[in-house]
Formats: sequence, structure tokens, C-alpha cells
Amino acid sequence: MDVVPGNTRETGERRRTRALVTQADPDVVEEWKWRGVLEGNTRRAIDFHEGDTVDAKAFQALVHAAVALNTA
Repeated sequence: MDVVPGNTRETGERRRTRALVTQADPDVVEEWKWRGVLEGNTRRAIDFHEGDTVDAKAFQALVHAAVALNTA
């Protein structure tokens, strides 16, 4: 089951952010839900807080950079 905080689901921000990722890289495969963890030595989290505005171009540039790193 898709577990997403209620406020995220209600605002539609999760869908918007996923759409930005898909636009940046249409071949992206979501192997697990994106979330930050405190364990381990790798951080793959971007925190969006209530009321934050996502800069679509900057976010997509970040996705492009991440894809480049992961495919290098």
C-alpha cells in the first residue's frame, strides 16, 4: 500500500513532484518510496516543508544531476 502523509496527499504536492521527476527523466523507475533515513552513510532526501514552493527548473536540474551520477 502506498503510505503517504495525509497532508501531502491532500495538497497534491507528491504527485506534482513525481511529475517533475518523470519530466526530467521519463525512464526513471521508482524502486522504493523516496524518504530520508538516519541510518547508513548515504543521504537521498530532499525535505519540502508545508508552504514551500518547489522551483520546477531547479528541481529537474537536480534530478538530471542525480541520474548522471547514478548512471556514470
